[in-house]
Amino acid sequence: MTSQVILVLGATGSTGRRVARVLRDAGHPVRAASRSGETRFDWSDQATWEPAVTGASALYLMAPDGVPIDPEFVSLAVARGVARVVLLSSGAIEVMRDERLLAAERTVRDCGAAWTILRPSWFDQNFDEGFLRPAIMAGELLLPLGDAAQAFVDAGDIAAVAAAALTEDGHAGRSYEITGPRSLSFGEAVEIIGRETGREMRYRGGEEDYIAANAFSEESIGAAKAFAALRALGDQPVSEVVAEVTGRPPKPFETYAAQAAAAGAWR
Repeated sequence: MTSQVILVLGATGSTGRRVARVLRDAGHPVRAASRSGETRFDWSDQATWEPAVTGASALYLMAPDGVPIDPEFVSLAVARGVARVVLLSSGAIEVMRDERLLAAERTVRDCGAAWTILRPSWFDQNFDEGFLRPAIMAGELLLPLGDAAQAFVDAGDIAAVAAAALTEDGHAGRSYEITGPRSLSFGEAVEIIGRETGREMRYRGGEEDYIAANAFSEESIGAAKAFAALRALGDQPVSEVVAEVTGRPPKPFETYAAQAAAAGAWR
């Protein structure tokens, strides 16, 4: 067990708060940082950077969607003694042309500390905590991925892999494709949620519908192209990362949906 502080960014978010909890439950000292958390950290306010990293030996590194990982912060963290960096990236970023995360991965690989990159599939929690929740509440999800199956993964499983990489040997220099136990289409996922909630749910996976629903905006057209590239990959294969790293199988989507519904996520 490490006695040195682990800095967790995004500690009020879907993965960050779970990473902090897993680490604390295992007895590791955690500095939970976010714009509104125990330790204030803001990517746009460099005055918050040094207090966050000083005295930390390991770093769970992430930034909100659309916010780049600033190489200056990573350099500062390593200069102040951070020897291990675990980056939350995402799967299929080359195909999706996600330059923000591609740049973040390059920064981490070149930072001079031991690094691990996490590349999870779509989060289960996108449906109840994230950007898909309004659509689920409205009873209709519109996303141009057709019937292509995705290996949805629970944020708790991502956190467990992150915690292992932050505290155990054997993960340095590794990029982990993190998935759930099987691949589902968004239509199947929505059907499962509908069954658990007792509500009618509809999935529309056509590109033209998606663009039209977004008023033919340039942003929606660009997003549709990225989704088309992902759709062209076909069904996403599952990985054994969660079981190999944590020693237990990943949570099935059905279990996630039942637990979220029981907790009132979609009331």
